[in-house]
Amino acid sequence: MKVTVVIENSVPAGAKGPFVGEHGLSLLLETGTQKILIDTGQSGAVVHNLSLLGVHSRELDAIAISHGHYDHTGGLPCLLRHRRKPVPVYAHSGIFKKRYAVANGRRSYAGLPFTKEETDMLGVDWIFADEPMEIAPKLWLSGGIPRVTGFEMGDAKLVIPDVQGCDCQDIVRDDTVLYYSGEQGLVVIGGCTHSGLVNAVTRGMELTEQTKLAGWIGGTHLGPVSQEQQELTLAMLEQYSPNFIAANHCTGFDMMAELKARFGKKFIPAFVSTVIEF
Repeated sequence: MKVTVVIENSVPAGAKGPFVGEHGLSLLLETGTQKILIDTGQSGAVVHNLSLLGVHSRELDAIAISHGHYDHTGGLPCLLRHRRKPVPVYAHSGIFKKRYAVANGRRSYAGLPFTKEETDMLGVDWIFADEPMEIAPKLWLSGGIPRVTGFEMGDAKLVIPDVQGCDCQDIVRDDTVLYYSGEQGLVVIGGCTHSGLVNAVTRGMELTEQTKLAGWIGGTHLGPVSQEQQELTLAMLEQYSPNFIAANHCTGFDMMAELKARFGKKFIPAFVSTVIEF
């Protein structure tokens, strides 16, 4: 198994090519027989970066969407136009909800920058995975992740209108991750993991019957959450004692520095073009 970071907030100075960085995430998972793109960043830069990695969008066997935020989905229409043939797209059915972010007193739209109908016309074969689904040997989509910890409260700045139209905190029920169940244990691949890192790992261990967290790849959303959630999550990560943590995107630089301090060489700053094999 191999994961390559296609889109992320930062491009390292040593990147072998004129890659584009943007606030967002896209990961290319190669199983040996399939190429699965996890999220698409927020723009057409995903097509550019894939080409620099030697991958044409037509080579993708499937796309998996982690949740319904613009910075993980915005590149999908451009990718579809470039591809010019249908592709299965896995996602939770809740990704199309209208959602917002509030910062400095300003409420801005944070959901999908397209409608389902627009993507249908571009050739998406939507496969909704609200429950766990095995999409390749030993590779699972989580479906909706149960919230079982008492401390993973999420990001209070994310809001969604309730039935009366009043904003309430958006706990991102459509948040999903991928699980790979291998000989070394469980590898979790997340987009932002709004459901909480520990909740996601707990669900994965129950689903795969693994007891060892071998590795973590992707966004953790530890940057924007409370200090209590940060500290308790880091403590649990130390208990899990993974072989590697390849964190990026919404983890934030402060939390990435903390992960480096705690895990040393096991920590991988997963910027654009980073490759993780497991």
